[in-house]
Amino acid sequence: MKPFFIDQTVYTGRPASCQGRLSKEIRVYDLLDSLQIPYSRVDHAAVDTIEACQDVDRILGIEICKNLFLCNAQKTKFYLLMMPGAKKFRTALLSKQIQSSRLSFAGPEFMEEFLDITPGSVSVLGLMNDKENRVQLLIDRDVLAADHIGCHPCINTSSLSIATKDITDRFLPAVNHSFLTVEFPQE
Repeated sequence: MKPFFIDQTVYTGRPASCQGRLSKEIRVYDLLDSLQIPYSRVDHAAVDTIEACQDVDRILGIEICKNLFLCNAQKTKFYLLMMPGAKKFRTALLSKQIQSSRLSFAGPEFMEEFLDITPGSVSVLGLMNDKENRVQLLIDRDVLAADHIGCHPCINTSSLSIATKDITDRFLPAVNHSFLTVEFPQE
């Protein structure tokens, strides 16, 4: 794994300056602030793999979730799966748990249309952009058991640590989304 730049400072809340930041990132901070949800933040170079997030995990004291954007074979049902990065994704196991036909990765065009995010930036926070509730959130039991969730603010150049309860009890109701609990075994 090649090293990438990480600002070692853990910030509390939004950036002091929004200059150079995308509007979708600023909208995340605006929403979290309006809901009075506290969060810690680390800024870094763009990352697009869960392995590249390990140093960010260490700095924030969390495990960044693996976020997978999936769809059924007909591309009529879409899912955002949050699971621990160390767990292995098994399509058949998830399909059985949610009683869906074969699942596959949804294309980037659906990510942008439904969540206003691009590959490498998939995050539960993107659900704020899913006004028509086309995406069903699936959360692995181990993610729910953790005190904090690590995720991107709709762009993969920052990572946030947010209390799990704030995501499930405050953020998701505010964006009119619910979640289903799923479970993948430890390898």
